[in-house]
Amino acid sequence: MLSKRAKIAETTPETTKKATKTKRRKLTEEEEEDETPLTGILCLKQRQDMKVFEEKEDCFILDFDPNDSFDHSKELSSSDNPEGDDDDVAIVHEKGQVACRDFPHPRHLCSKYPFETTNHLLHCDKCYCYVCDVAAPCPFWNPVYYGSHCEAKEEKKWQHLRKLFQQKRRDYF
Repeated sequence: MLSKRAKIAETTPETTKKATKTKRRKLTEEEEEDETPLTGILCLKQRQDMKVFEEKEDCFILDFDPNDSFDHSKELSSSDNPEGDDDDVAIVHEKGQVACRDFPHPRHLCSKYPFETTNHLLHCDKCYCYVCDVAAPCPFWNPVYYGSHCEAKEEKKWQHLRKLFQQKRRDYF
C-alpha cells in the first residue's frame, strides 16, 4: 500500500541538528487510483548537510554547486568593508581561466596591462605582436621606428601591415 508524507522539509543548519519526523497516513481509494505517490523532497542549502542526507534519502535537491570548491559560508560580510562603501559589485571568487590573461593574446587585448590605461611598451609573458605574430617584444616593438608594433591594434593600418608580414612569411617558407 502506498503512503503520502504530510510534510516537505527544507534543511537549514537548525533542521540538521534535530531530526524531523513525518507522519504517514493511509491513502484513500481515490488517492490510490491517481498512482502518483507524493513524497517529500529535501532542498539542501549547505555542503555539510549533504553527507548526512546522502545516507538517509534517495532524492534531494542541492541549492549549491557540489563541484564548487569555494566555501560560501565564509563570504565577505559588511563588517569587512570599514569605509561603509555600498558598492554594487564585489568579486569574491574566480573560477577557471581568463582568455586575455591565461592564454596568448595580442598586446592590445591584454588584461594585465590594459591598452587604454598603460604604456604600450609594457607586455605580459602571454602577449604577442599583432603584426608579426611572434611573442612580444618583436624586433619592431620599440617606438624608435615609425609605426612601432607596440602600438598595433585592430585598425585598417595595422591589419594591412599584418597581411604584408603574413605574406612575407609565406613567401619565405
